[in-house]
Amino acid sequence: MTDLARIRNIGVAAHIDAGKTTVSERLLFVSGVEHRIGEVDDGTATLDYLPEERERGITITAAATTLPWREHSINLIDTPGHVDFGIEVERSLRVLDGAVLVIDAVAGVQAQSETVWRQMRRHHVPAIAFVNKCDRAGADFLAAVASLRKRLGASAVPVQYPWFEDGQLAGVVDLLERRALDYLHGHAHPEDPPLEVPLPAALADEVGVLRSELVDALADTDDTLMADVLEGREP
Repeated sequence: MTDLARIRNIGVAAHIDAGKTTVSERLLFVSGVEHRIGEVDDGTATLDYLPEERERGITITAAATTLPWREHSINLIDTPGHVDFGIEVERSLRVLDGAVLVIDAVAGVQAQSETVWRQMRRHHVPAIAFVNKCDRAGADFLAAVASLRKRLGASAVPVQYPWFEDGQLAGVVDLLERRALDYLHGHAHPEDPPLEVPLPAALADEVGVLRSELVDALADTDDTLMADVLEGREP
């Protein structure tokens, strides 16, 4: 039996078509629960199990599954994104320890994003945002982050930053550790894990600015870190 202290109830919510269920399916794959990636478009998503969901390509009812992660057991709840099924989100939020708000990198914050954000705040559910679809034409990661601040009033600070080569999404940079993860090169299959590579020189300045913003935001919540920042010691 899993120690209750190691169980987390995490919900995933979004505006319809932001890719919420697709993100959830990737979590199942990365954690080892599934050995293939389920796809919404071809009706193989594990979490969209109702015939109506698979036919229409949308989530109608909240679906729950359990995945292991670093000695913890995560109860993952995939909630509907359509406004007509908002009561399913409301019911799920009552039992959550935390939530992931999925944002479309092209559209930014949308109407239902605002609704579920208000629901999260009302139920005092801590949340992080995941900016999805960065590989789509017209995607703008920083504009999506700005929309979180402007439309939701959220204290949104990136912890990862996508990087591109010739207009194609190549990977992400971990801003805390300055690690570049390459998803584009040296992959025989799209499901292969990323390669850790040196930080591209062209990104150094922008990554430096974003990391400073992240450190400053963290320092506001930690006196020791604040002292290091004020004394010029870089964490």
